[in-house]
Amino acid sequence: MSEKKYVGAIDQGTTSTRFILFTKNGEPVSSHQIEHKQIYPQAGYVEHNAAEIWENTQECIKQTLLKSKIKPEEIASIGITNQRETTVIWDKTTGTPLYNAIVWQDLRTAEICEQLSKAGSVDVASTDAKSGQYRFQKTTGLPLATYFSGPKIKWLIDNVPKVADAVKSGSAIFGTMDTWIIWNLTGVHATDVSNASRTMLMNIETLKWDKSMMYQLGVPDSLLPKICPSSSASAYGATKPDGVFKASIPVTGCLGDQQAALFGQACYDEGDAKNTYGTGCFLLLNTGHKPIISSNGLITTAGYLIEGEKPVYALEGSVAVAGSLVQWFRDKLGIISSAPEIDKLAESVEDNGGVYFVPAFSGLFAPHWRSDARGLIIGLTHFTGRAQIARAVLEAVDFQAREIFEAMEKDSGIKLTSLKVDGGMTASNLLMQFQADILDVNVILPKVAETTALGAAYAAGLAVGFWKNKDEIRKNWALSKEWKPRMDPEKREKYFSEWKKAVERSKGWV
Repeated sequence: MSEKKYVGAIDQGTTSTRFILFTKNGEPVSSHQIEHKQIYPQAGYVEHNAAEIWENTQECIKQTLLKSKIKPEEIASIGITNQRETTVIWDKTTGTPLYNAIVWQDLRTAEICEQLSKAGSVDVASTDAKSGQYRFQKTTGLPLATYFSGPKIKWLIDNVPKVADAVKSGSAIFGTMDTWIIWNLTGVHATDVSNASRTMLMNIETLKWDKSMMYQLGVPDSLLPKICPSSSASAYGATKPDGVFKASIPVTGCLGDQQAALFGQACYDEGDAKNTYGTGCFLLLNTGHKPIISSNGLITTAGYLIEGEKPVYALEGSVAVAGSLVQWFRDKLGIISSAPEIDKLAESVEDNGGVYFVPAFSGLFAPHWRSDARGLIIGLTHFTGRAQIARAVLEAVDFQAREIFEAMEKDSGIKLTSLKVDGGMTASNLLMQFQADILDVNVILPKVAETTALGAAYAAGLAVGFWKNKDEIRKNWALSKEWKPRMDPEKREKYFSEWKKAVERSKGWV
């Protein structure tokens, strides 16, 4: 029998799918990545073809094994991580999706959310209970927003006859992308606590499907997967011997992408925080074994659950526009021809020249949750040139992160002393230095940048004893680079108060 030398991770993201094999040291040895089509049927609608994603997943697995010459028998277990909230409903008898997957960025459920929040303003009984947008926050940890899966399921049942009929007959089942991949790999209909906590259907205290939320959103029991630990030896089954691996490998890890990055960054202690700089920006803070319901516009989410242990919760702040702002600057304004050029341009000036860019292209996410806000560039003078605007673009990402950082400190009562970072934008030295300056904390980058896939691999490996415990995993974490704050405190506060003024101007535009 072959020695188990590797753990595999399927990373099903918003724009692409990857399969990566990791060693015991947490180092990637082989991987393959395939992009999938972004479908925009009309303004505000974003869809994916779930069947295409499953095809791509299989191809990524095949190519990784082919390139590395690693045998399936050498793989100890498989972990899954995924774009969260994206919703697919399929027929359990044929395995065919009944409609395209509705992506987390999709805005079509705005009316459903609006109606539910208006209903809440009237029918919330207790005087201290939050109404409107936050009426379900105590139950789910979430504000009412188009972001989450529950309203997407309701939209599908209400608007797609094929879905409504299959729900009635009991042949329809729902999943976020983790559930869809696991079901195709092993035949088990399951999800983990981190993904379930983003549906608006799970009770944040009990970590079970909540009957009152299912009633509010018209979602029957028969649709929902079983909620399981994020790291479990048996909950997700094993790959089918006649499937893509041509072998039976246990699937033992499952985490939503941002929680997986938290796990991959070894943020296992209360007060540990990480920020992922990708298309959007996602800052998560480990709050220990009790959910903290935010009073400052943050999301309360399940961090992870290891089988046989207590659940770990997190506070999360999401910024809708981060890396995508640099792409917009490149593609729509044409000021740069490749994303890395923005650094050189921004570094050619000493500061932003009083220019601020609020990238509220689809409203503001945490901590504001204002869908009526729109993007603005403010503070322009005759002196302003391309370089000041480039600098304002990069600084906007860091200012938004500071707003979340402050909200986290208020909610948790924890004084954050450092921030672990990952994601593509960490390649920008200017962005990372300004982040350290504006937060007044050390910003720390690990050697292995693939923290999302690594987190899923760690969860999977722990369940089968590939890694003995979290302490062994912690030893794998190694520093690549650290940025220390060097900005004068007065300057820091002047910058931030001007940013806040700009944000206020962006609100109430539509």
